[in-house]
Amino acid sequence: MKIVTTIALLVAAAIANGAKYWDGKGGNGGVDKPKFFKSSKLADSTIKGFKLLNTPVHAFSINTVTNSKYLDITIDNKLGDTKGGHNTDAFDVGSSTGILISGAIVYNQDDCLAVNSGTGITFTNGFCSGGHGLSIGSVGGRSNNIVKDVTISNSKIVNSDNGVRIKTVSGAKGSVSGITYSNIQLENIGKYGIVIEQDYLNGGPTGKPTNGVPITNVTLNKITGSVSAKATNTYILCAQGACSNWKWTGVAVTGGKASTKCSHIPAGSNAKC
Repeated sequence: MKIVTTIALLVAAAIANGAKYWDGKGGNGGVDKPKFFKSSKLADSTIKGFKLLNTPVHAFSINTVTNSKYLDITIDNKLGDTKGGHNTDAFDVGSSTGILISGAIVYNQDDCLAVNSGTGITFTNGFCSGGHGLSIGSVGGRSNNIVKDVTISNSKIVNSDNGVRIKTVSGAKGSVSGITYSNIQLENIGKYGIVIEQDYLNGGPTGKPTNGVPITNVTLNKITGSVSAKATNTYILCAQGACSNWKWTGVAVTGGKASTKCSHIPAGSNAKC
């Protein structure tokens, strides 16, 4: 059964009591931590105007949702920077179709957006601070491992570990295709301005990319801004033949180091490390 609804929250803020749960371990251990808002089996719905303060872990878990909008949502987990906030993802999307996230303002300690599976996902006019950036993935190792037709645009990422990120799971199967990042501004990124890697594991990347989750038809347009001096501007780690049909224009990420470990960048894409 699909649920159709419109929710508008007009209070100043919903306090999620995250500080009661934070222990630096997030969803990987320690005390059990509830996800704040899990939406599943919604259809043709709108969730608008939420203001959330201090979520224990993930704020919005969007799973098996179709043709729905998440508008003008603010997630403020700034306190978690010093009080043990971890895995405080803002929007996690899985097995969903036709999702629009617009006007989000996020302060957190993990992905601002993570699309793990789904089709026709749009994130636009967002602001992300303190977390891990705007991410596709990790893709692989789930019941659904297909990400297709995702557009991320007109957004700013500041004071975060990563800016633009696509990550697929080492040894897994699936596919990532039809990905567009457009007009993304970066400021004070701590690790990678742009990172695309096919070697991801939760415990840390392996450094050896695998080809089971090809990354194809990727467009980056007007990705600009700065990373810290110790960070890497762009890092691309593809397995042989597993990345193709990329088009990069107007990409200018500066301030950090150039990687010497990139591999199998698609020919003719204009992508470079």
